[in-house]
Amino acid sequence: MATHHGKEGVVTAGGTAVGELTGFTLETTADVVEDTALSDATKSFVAGRTSFSGSLDMNYDETDSPQQTLTVGSSIAFILLPEGATSGDESFTGTGIVTGMSVTNGMDAVVTRSVTFQGTGALTRATV
Repeated sequence: MATHHGKEGVVTAGGTAVGELTGFTLETTADVVEDTALSDATKSFVAGRTSFSGSLDMNYDETDSPQQTLTVGSSIAFILLPEGATSGDESFTGTGIVTGMSVTNGMDAVVTRSVTFQGTGALTRATV
């Protein structure tokens, strides 16, 4: 079983790697619909539609053009690469709408940016 260090991760937005990335989250979900008949002794369900969402965390860099494209309401084509971008590494490709962006600044701290997105359409799982 292979394990991977977080430092291997890469995210591209609009075809270019997001600079100063410190982490990301991808969440996939599926709706379920009950299809139990009156005569059934236990409930049963069928899978419904799927969706995905996530967040990107980074050190704030106003000179990084991919960071600057991550504005609320914008639609972004992205690739999430948790293992890196070497041949055979897993990738998740999709389009998302940026739903939130926050900048955090504290005394004696690095200024950070966090972006949330809601996927629209299908999420494609493949390898590089």
